[in-house]
Amino acid sequence: MKSIQELEEIRKRTLDRVNQRTDRTTTRIVVGMATCGIAAGARPVLLAIMEEVEKLGLSDVTVAQTGCIGLCKMEPIVEVIRPGEKKVTYVKMDADKARRIVNEHVVGGKVVDEYTLHIVQGKMLNDYKVEKE
Repeated sequence: MKSIQELEEIRKRTLDRVNQRTDRTTTRIVVGMATCGIAAGARPVLLAIMEEVEKLGLSDVTVAQTGCIGLCKMEPIVEVIRPGEKKVTYVKMDADKARRIVNEHVVGGKVVDEYTLHIVQGKMLNDYKVEKE
């Protein structure tokens, strides 16, 4: 039986490993790879991201997989977490869009707005365009 102190130390180490706080120093790209994501085409998206990261020699970028993100109808889903910034969720991705995300957002720092998820008047939209007045 482990002591409370030992359990607390294990908990702290585990939290440190999975921490996704905004004070991290590297960029993290997470691809939803649950059954729904895979069925929607997440595997080619993941491979395209990994190939682009390798091609560009991005040593400060971590590419990871996760299970269900909870928005099955929006799959494939990719999340980009850059140091000091809020997480950006991209939806209905494909390999070409994924490569663009790596180049424009991860490398260039510019969010590719047309692939992001927007909430407008309580409804989820992924093709929302802001109308100019």
